[in-house]
Order: sequence, then structure tokens, then C-alpha cells
Amino acid sequence: MPKQEIKSGCHLYPMPVVIVGANNAGRANFMTAAFCGMMNIKPPVVALGLALSHFTTGGIKENRTFSVNLPSTAMMKATDYCGLVSGHKVDKSELFKVFYGKLKTAPMIEECPLTMECKLMQSVDFGPDGAFFGEVVAVYCDDEYMDGEMPDMAKLDPLIFSMSDNSYWNIGKKLGAAWRVGKGYK
Repeated sequence: MPKQEIKSGCHLYPMPVVIVGANNAGRANFMTAAFCGMMNIKPPVVALGLALSHFTTGGIKENRTFSVNLPSTAMMKATDYCGLVSGHKVDKSELFKVFYGKLKTAPMIEECPLTMECKLMQSVDFGPDGAFFGEVVAVYCDDEYMDGEMPDMAKLDPLIFSMSDNSYWNIGKKLGAAWRVGKGYK
């Protein structure tokens, strides 16, 4: 059966749901985003695709720092609410317990199992949107979500987003070891 051409759009899955944090107007602000991904290992670089009109993006540009907070599925309602209201109209600094790390200007969320503190390397504006590239300066993870020295994906239970049906999902089970299961395949 031949493939069917479908409407062009955001069909790269999975899309992790993150909460981006930045200080703006003298307070911590957060926004929910799904256009987020790792771009490099050394140095570790994260990329965000965000509308330039967001209150948070103004804080990123002003301070040149931001945080990427990975909420668990248990945080679905708070995460969705954070994306429904604008920092232009609502003070979101009280939504979560906030902490700061090495950079002192990237607000992070205590309730999120894993947080990344980032220094803005570059931003690229294209139309009403922009891409923000940040060097990951520090990563914080609660002990209960760790497996030895690394975060455990199952314990993190990250919230996943599907653009095609505007739904939240969770991840499935571990299937195999990368860079190993394909050895000998022909």
C-alpha cells in the first residue's frame, strides 16, 4: 500500500512538554512550550522555538538566561494552565516553588523532576517567532528520579505533546539499548 500524502505540519514525535522560565519585569515567569530539543552534546545546547510576543521571550532576551523545566505527567494540569495564561496579564511567579542556580537569573521549578539552567548563545527571529539556543550550564534532578548517576526516564515520567490532536501523552516502555540492538543487522 503506498503512503498517503498528508497535510504538512508538526509531525515529528515525540514532542516533550517543557516549562520555560525567565525573569521579566522583576519577577520569575514561566510558559509552557513543546518546540524544544537538544541540539548538541559538547557543549550541551538546547533549542526552543517560541513566539516573540510571549512575555517569557522578552525576559530571555533581556537577561540572556532561561530555564527548561521538564514536568512529569502528574503536573499536567498545572503545566496546561501555565500555557493558557499570559505573563503579560497574570503574574505566574507564584505558580511554582522557584529556585535559582549558578546563573542567578534563570528561575527554575522545584516541582519539576528535572531542570536545566541555560545561558542564551544566540537567537534567530523569523517573522513572529524565534529560535533560542542556550548552552546548558547546569542540570538539576531530584534523587528519587535518578538511576545511579543518570536520570531514569520511567521515573521522570515526562509529559509528551501531540500537535496533530492537541493531546498530552506519556511515554511507553524501554525497548532496547541504543548503539547496541542494531549490531549485526543486515
